[in-house]
Amino acid sequence: MESNMQENRNSMLQSFFETSLQELYWAETHLAQMLNTMSTAATNTQLKEAFIEHMEETEQHKLRLEEVFSQLGIPPRTQPCMGLQGLFDEGWKVIDETEEGSSQRDVALIIAAQKVEHYEIASYGSLITLAKTMGQNKIAELLVPTLEEEKEADLSLTTIAEAGINTEASQEKMNA
Repeated sequence: MESNMQENRNSMLQSFFETSLQELYWAETHLAQMLNTMSTAATNTQLKEAFIEHMEETEQHKLRLEEVFSQLGIPPRTQPCMGLQGLFDEGWKVIDETEEGSSQRDVALIIAAQKVEHYEIASYGSLITLAKTMGQNKIAELLVPTLEEEKEADLSLTTIAEAGINTEASQEKMNA
């Protein structure tokens, strides 16, 4: 197994894997701030709590990634992720372009957050598969709880939206 890990060390796939981990580490680092801002901007109490809960989970995600870097024998470093940067920018934009205290803002925040969750679900799922492919099963196992938490966060946001925020927003009138 150790020789397999050593063989993978210099492979193009391993390099891509490590870069992808660095991008996720960057994303988790910045996502905590974004979730804090979203919780402040949200009106619905359940939504505020969901953002705060996921912000706390995000700290655990960072720690898990640091453990992955340790397992790989490399220091944890961030690499800017252009895809997630765009989604974060979209989150800031919906706050700027929606009315404070409105259900419409809450709907927009949920959609912006779910776009990030879906990106993370795809990323973590793919990295788990790559880790297994490269014989790095311990690393794959470290990433599984994060993937499950991202899926749970997405489901929680859907549940909150369907519990009334979407309907409330559909009944809000435009200000002339």
